[in-house]
Amino acid sequence: MSAIPKEFRPSTHELPRRPRRLFGSWWRRQSPARQDRYATLGPLVSVLLFLAAIIAAFWYLRTEEIDREREAVKRDTEVSQQQIRLRLIENQEQLVRIAREITTRAVDQDEFLGQATTFARERPEVVSMVWLTSARKPIVSYTSPSYSFNGSRYEPGVEPQPRPASGTKSVTKSEPEWAFEAARDLRQPVYSRPYTTPQGLHVFQVQVPLIDRSAFVGTLVAEYSVEALLRYFVPSEVVNRHGVMLLDANDRVLASTIAQGPGAHERPSISHDIPVAPVGNGLILRGLGYRTSVGLIGNTLFWMVVALSGLTVWMLLGTWRHMRRRLQVQSALIAETNFRRAMENSMLTGMRAMDMEGRITYVNAAYCSMTGFSESELIGKLPPYPHWPPERMEENRRLLEQELQGRSPPGGIEVKVMRKDGTRFDARMYVSPLIDAKGNQTGWMTSMTNITEAKRIRDQLSAAHERFTTVLEGLDAAVSVVSVQEGELLFANRSYRVWFGADARGHTHLANGHPGEADVPLPDEDDAVDHLSGLPAQELTEAGTDPREVYVESLDKWFDVRARYLQWTDGRLAQMLIATDVTARRRAEEQAAQQAEKAQVTSRLVTMGEMASSVAHELNQPLTAISNYCNGIISRVKAGAIDTDDLLAALEKTAKQAQRAGQIIHRIRTFVKKSEPQRQPAQAREIVEDAVELAMIELRRRNVAIHTYVAQRLPTLMVDPILIEQVLLNLLKNAAEAIDNARLPPSRRNIELRVVPKHTPEEGGVIEFSVTDSGPGLKEEVLGRMYEAFFSTKSDGLGIGLSLCRSIVESHRGRIRAENLYNGSTVVGCRFSFTLPVEIASATH
Repeated sequence: MSAIPKEFRPSTHELPRRPRRLFGSWWRRQSPARQDRYATLGPLVSVLLFLAAIIAAFWYLRTEEIDREREAVKRDTEVSQQQIRLRLIENQEQLVRIAREITTRAVDQDEFLGQATTFARERPEVVSMVWLTSARKPIVSYTSPSYSFNGSRYEPGVEPQPRPASGTKSVTKSEPEWAFEAARDLRQPVYSRPYTTPQGLHVFQVQVPLIDRSAFVGTLVAEYSVEALLRYFVPSEVVNRHGVMLLDANDRVLASTIAQGPGAHERPSISHDIPVAPVGNGLILRGLGYRTSVGLIGNTLFWMVVALSGLTVWMLLGTWRHMRRRLQVQSALIAETNFRRAMENSMLTGMRAMDMEGRITYVNAAYCSMTGFSESELIGKLPPYPHWPPERMEENRRLLEQELQGRSPPGGIEVKVMRKDGTRFDARMYVSPLIDAKGNQTGWMTSMTNITEAKRIRDQLSAAHERFTTVLEGLDAAVSVVSVQEGELLFANRSYRVWFGADARGHTHLANGHPGEADVPLPDEDDAVDHLSGLPAQELTEAGTDPREVYVESLDKWFDVRARYLQWTDGRLAQMLIATDVTARRRAEEQAAQQAEKAQVTSRLVTMGEMASSVAHELNQPLTAISNYCNGIISRVKAGAIDTDDLLAALEKTAKQAQRAGQIIHRIRTFVKKSEPQRQPAQAREIVEDAVELAMIELRRRNVAIHTYVAQRLPTLMVDPILIEQVLLNLLKNAAEAIDNARLPPSRRNIELRVVPKHTPEEGGVIEFSVTDSGPGLKEEVLGRMYEAFFSTKSDGLGIGLSLCRSIVESHRGRIRAENLYNGSTVVGCRFSFTLPVEIASATH
């Protein structure tokens, strides 16, 4: 390397170059068998490491899934316990209030019964309420009517199974008796443990002591259904995800959300227990979860990875055996290659051999004859070589460096060579590595051919050919010419050959059949007719055809096809087609249409979302009326102060209010329901009535009045009524928001909606829908950008409302416009109007 000039040496400024060179030197010193062994062991170790990584990943994901499920069960169990606890504490506070009223003589037995009825009706978990004396004798009791067994109502006060006394095994007291004594001794509310009634109902009691002037005078007892607590106060989303149970201290299931059946008593893999406060240790809430993942050994994907890894190992071993056989064949091939290389020295092609440093080690006689230099003048020379032209030194150095790095193109390199007498000629050089019998590269072999004359002829032919094909071959469109009579493909450019091959079937498909004599107009008798084809060639070549779009199913492409007739070079009549691929445009149009449909549904959902509070208020009125009617009927029925006619009248009013609420919900569902755009005959009056009905919810909330005028005998429109209704609702809502945000006085809080026929020179007969408000109007910069997508003047607006309205109106071949209304120079309102052409309707009749 030291003999090579500095400017021609390979770059050494890269730091990793020396380790790479050391590794390459070590690798070359290894025997082929050992290289083969190393090349096989590397992939084998990689496969084993990959299998170990997959097993570790499976194990980690399985463990992580179990931990996530355990945390979810714990969280849902705590949420359910919190819901039950809050309910019990709330009920306890109400019971303490009732107990206080009893001790202060604020209520008597009848009033207590009324309060107990109200208390139990609002709390389905309460089975009964009893007022006990200090001697544990019931004064008055109430049982919820929803609890009945075998046709008879549940009766409170029956003593359940006694419980063992503390520290002994003898049976002494029942749960209600124990709770009564605890409330008497502690002077505070006490919860009993759960017990089972003779009717099979699992319940527990809370006993609130009655203290009159520091004296114990009895208790107020409320009996809870364990099953009702689980049913009403465990959130439904928790029940959908996990199983929930209520158990007693003996781990006996009192209530459960898990259906009874085969396998129902199997213990789940994940559970979490938590006591139900303030009941105490006698009632436990258990959340259940089931592990969804299978074991590592039973995982199908795991065994697939193992099988693929085994297959890869087997293939690597087979590759190793194949490489050993290949080395034997390669040795024989090297000997054959060397023999053939010796034969090449006798050829007229110039041959030159160089070592790895670029020093010329061999030249044949043909090489010396081409350059004019003798063998002694060339062998042992380092660059620059004697046959390099002085003006191309830098270029030749770059090419030589490319050769030494093994980056010469397979098609050879075209260079300029200088003879010893100073003349130049064009040559093509092909470079290939020199490999010895051991498979080591010892240098580079270069073959050189004089191409001066061939290049001159080739350049002339290329110039002549390019003048004919450059433009046509460079087109993205398919150009084809077919003989009208024979159907022979006379010419096809590159795009046509790529899409349809080299036959005329693609041309025929694009042309939709062969043109014949019956397809073209015949000339008059005096007109000249081409005697070669028998067809009026002159008139056909002067006429053109309208472009059309053709779908090619085999290519799944759309083409814009333009055709015309011409006379070929031999005089035959031919048809030329130019087919341009418009698939991207067609698909873009289809995608844009789908996007517009999705935007329409999204806009309706956004509109209803913005009107959510108004809709809730609108529904609250009939629901409140229904509740008041029902409460009034119940009160009058209990008092016996209602006759049949009054009852029927009240029920009819209740039904009307329910129908009103149902109509509101049905109207909203119809508006926001996703459906494909479908044009159908529609009346403008019906569209306006449906839009105003929805808009009135928002208008009443904003205290804005609306005045509508629809002209008589309007023609039927062929439109999608839901989309036009969406445009009207959007314009009405925007007008109401403008009036409300401007805080206008009641005299100016009104909107006018007009639908009238109209005739304009540009559009002809149309129906105009206009929405006029008395708001502050629009700014000039807003008028210029209001239809841009995602442009909005609202802080929380999406900017798709007016843009979508414009798209809907224009898809119906209409126009939408906006303008401010002036009183002198003062803006007194704004008008949005859009038109729908009458031709849409008349075309269907």
